[in-house]
Amino acid sequence: MQGTRRPDTRGGSPGKGGGTAGRAASTAAEAGTSAHGGGTTDGGGSTAGRAGGTTGEAGSTVAGGSGTRAAAALLLVSLAALAALFAVRRFPVADLLVYRAEGAAVVNGGDLYGFTVTAWDLPATYPPFAALLFVPTVWLSPAVAKAAFVAGNAALAVLLVHLSLRLADGLPGGGGTGLRAGRWSRRAVVLAATAAALWLEPVFQTLVFGQINLLLVCLVLWDLGRPDGARGKGLAVGIATGIKLTPAVFAVHLLLTGRVRAGLTALGGFAGTVAAGALVLPSASWEFFTHRVFETARVGKVWIVDNQSLQGLIARVAHTSEPGVLWLVPAAVVAVAGLVLARRLHVRHGQDAWAVMAAAFTALLVSPISWSHHWVWCVPLLALLAAGRARPGAGHAAAAAVAAVFAARTLWLVPKHGAADLRLEWWLQPFASPYALLTLGLLAAAAVRCYSPSLSGAASGWAVSRSWESTMR
Repeated sequence: MQGTRRPDTRGGSPGKGGGTAGRAASTAAEAGTSAHGGGTTDGGGSTAGRAGGTTGEAGSTVAGGSGTRAAAALLLVSLAALAALFAVRRFPVADLLVYRAEGAAVVNGGDLYGFTVTAWDLPATYPPFAALLFVPTVWLSPAVAKAAFVAGNAALAVLLVHLSLRLADGLPGGGGTGLRAGRWSRRAVVLAATAAALWLEPVFQTLVFGQINLLLVCLVLWDLGRPDGARGKGLAVGIATGIKLTPAVFAVHLLLTGRVRAGLTALGGFAGTVAAGALVLPSASWEFFTHRVFETARVGKVWIVDNQSLQGLIARVAHTSEPGVLWLVPAAVVAVAGLVLARRLHVRHGQDAWAVMAAAFTALLVSPISWSHHWVWCVPLLALLAAGRARPGAGHAAAAAVAAVFAARTLWLVPKHGAADLRLEWWLQPFASPYALLTLGLLAAAAVRCYSPSLSGAASGWAVSRSWESTMR
């Protein structure tokens, strides 16, 4: 996956980032069901029943408001802890410094792919269009830019949780159920879930590095969540691809699932970003698309634990810094199988949400490099698992187990100094590659469900809940 090169001193930044979250994008009504009194032949009894119903409504509204306030308080505590950690650890937010340098190269006419910045000599690795978007960071001091990026990413985390819940309601559109149950409204769930999501390792590292992963995932989920046939559907996917190439997998997914207009719109949007970059930065555009895009080594070492792609997994297991055909063949198989699976989930089973996740994880696995912070797709994955209705409680148990994987940070606990990543004992390998192994298992399980006659029916447990009511009890 295309991304800013990771420092060689990979401590994984086991410290945590912070920021200020924006308001939740969801505005669902507060929970509450009217209790209606039993009607008797006595008029007074009927009045008493109506009074009881009014009291029930008021009590439920108060409970819903209380849940939202509690969730908001939890999010504020989470943000305060992150901010305090940021103040103490003074994280360099290194990738943001690369983005500022890219913006400066555009403004000053410098060589976009000829510089390195920070103590780790990080270069620019994104398409020229991304550099155009980074120009505003030049107008801010480094300190202000860092604060703005951290705050913006925290706000995007709120939006990502909202979009993930909408995905769990079932694409396209979603959100119609209001996510109401007991004391918890959708707004309360968004706020509480964001408080926890900020500490998942991929989201957390995005804050620490000042990365743009949350923005890209939000663009894709918002776009794919629109109804098929909506004007301009696919455009945001194309723009995301112009910023960082891997979202192109979703354009392919749209085409394979018969949504040709949306797929072509995505390709057209990407072409527009290429044209914009070529217009402003012609030489840099030629250099990137004819040369730099093929330089995986420029992005970083494929074998370090930071890289959670299939190539990183194979490199560490095979104890080789250049896995070559050992990676290319499995990557090709996973790419084809993953996209075919995503198509089948959409076309044959109507599971649009899981189809999107299959495409996303296929891209993360087959990309030469997928840094741990690229795996912010864990947030919608957790939403889908928690919303599942295969068996009562099973969805919550699965979500808790997967959340533990993405929160445990086991990849930062294995030996990694120097070339230690290449000399790991066999029993350390699962701890070094948790995301790749987990998603390979999930894709395999999805394939079994899709192709097994006894499991591929409508009641097979692939159904994504259209209401979170049952999951909140």
